[in-house]
Amino acid sequence: MLRVNEIFHSIQGESTHAGRPCVFVRLTGCHLRCVWCDTAYAFHEGAPMSVDAIVEQVDRFGCSLVEVTGGEPLLQPGSIDLMRALLARGHEVLLETSGSLPIGAVPEGVRRIVDVKCPGSGESGRNLWSNLDELRDGDEIKFVVADRADYDWAREVVRDRGLDDRAPVLFSAVRETLAPGDLARWVLEDRLPVRVQVQMHKVLWPDALRGV
Repeated sequence: MLRVNEIFHSIQGESTHAGRPCVFVRLTGCHLRCVWCDTAYAFHEGAPMSVDAIVEQVDRFGCSLVEVTGGEPLLQPGSIDLMRALLARGHEVLLETSGSLPIGAVPEGVRRIVDVKCPGSGESGRNLWSNLDELRDGDEIKFVVADRADYDWAREVVRDRGLDDRAPVLFSAVRETLAPGDLARWVLEDRLPVRVQVQMHKVLWPDALRGV
């Protein structure tokens, strides 16, 4: 059994898959408390569901792309069984993870989007750096940048660790504290080999609080 916060059909708003129709399975629970978190409602809210029931509900949407997200989905061991079941049904599966828990057990074929927490999140001390050595084809690395100090820190991590040679690197601005245009300008000035992304779902539905 898994504790599920919500299952919904929307447009993928982030990553290199942005713009694609996607079913989101948001699992309950997170051990981090990033100061800019926009899904705090998933910390505790949710109901138990079996893997079979989740897959059945996902299948009803008739959408091939599925993202398992949270919260932090890897907190629930059953998330591994869920991803296996989704793959077995022929789905293309994405995993959004905080990067603070080991990703090695995630089934082959799942595309893992691994956060690297910047200092502005308040949780940079929880980064599990060994995850970067586990990256495989199809995985992506994401930095959520709150201000110039975060950007400078993230830039040096990308350069020092050669992350652009390992996977696509995504930079996203915390919209309450950093204008996306400023982030884009810094990336251009530094010739940084990353992708600047805007949360598309928040552009499409700016007033929605969840389920987008």
